Amino acid sequence: MDRPATIEVRRVPAASGFAWLLQALMLLRLQTARLLLIALLMQLVLGLTQLPLIGLLIVISVPGLGAGLLEAFHLAAQGQRPEMRTLFRPLASGVHNGRLLALGALVFAIGVVSMSLLLSGSGELLDPALVERIEQGDLDALASLNQASLARMAMAFVIGVAVSGTLSYFAIPLIWFRGIKLGAALVTGLRALIVNWLPFLALSLGLALVFVPVAVISGMLFSMVTAVGPMSAIAMALIMILLLLFQLVLFGTQYCAFRDIFGVPGPAAMSPDDDTQLVV
Repeated sequence: MDRPATIEVRRVPAASGFAWLLQALMLLRLQTARLLLIALLMQLVLGLTQLPLIGLLIVISVPGLGAGLLEAFHLAAQGQRPEMRTLFRPLASGVHNGRLLALGALVFAIGVVSMSLLLSGSGELLDPALVERIEQGDLDALASLNQASLARMAMAFVIGVAVSGTLSYFAIPLIWFRGIKLGAALVTGLRALIVNWLPFLALSLGLALVFVPVAVISGMLFSMVTAVGPMSAIAMALIMILLLLFQLVLFGTQYCAFRDIFGVPGPAAMSPDDDTQLVV
């Protein structure tokens, strides 16, 4: 049974944005290895998006996988050790998977429409063969674009991600932790972001500061990738670990922000043997 759609949205001070970052780092420290493994598993799953049909299903499953990572942080905050299958619990939940998949389809559609509108004036970027080569990671195809097309494509990608991320930021945990319907989750999540724009501005500044050393170190390691021998593989592995850690910090701050604004979720209601039970 669904809880009432109306949920209290707390207004928190601007300094909370920096607090969420520190709290996320502390949670990550509690279960670093296990959270890294879960994040790596998520990336392996997302790597299958190039497969026909299966790829589309994985794309619309992204909110469910995101809810799984948030659940992993919730378990870490409760002093528990998240299991690898925690990543798939939301998608295996009969109560939540339909709403999470519907959110994924909605976010995907909005992202595609917004990017198409931004790229509508560029015939070069609408060439299906060229787009397919770029999606497959063909660097020659990317290099064939002029600077204006590259800038337009980058802007379309950033705007598409920003729109999709804004819509799903709180909608995902509201569906998973509070069990409310998709429409109510979208409206309540957007209201929480607007009411607390100052702490999220502070959080953005904090994340930018954290990303600077990540980018610098990754750039230094990337220069070693072209080296022959084991150093190239080691450098690539270190870059991947750094990026996964930063991704985990993003999910950690999302969980901490949700916990602060909507209240601490109760102890994980799903036992390891019951993946269909509602988490509250």
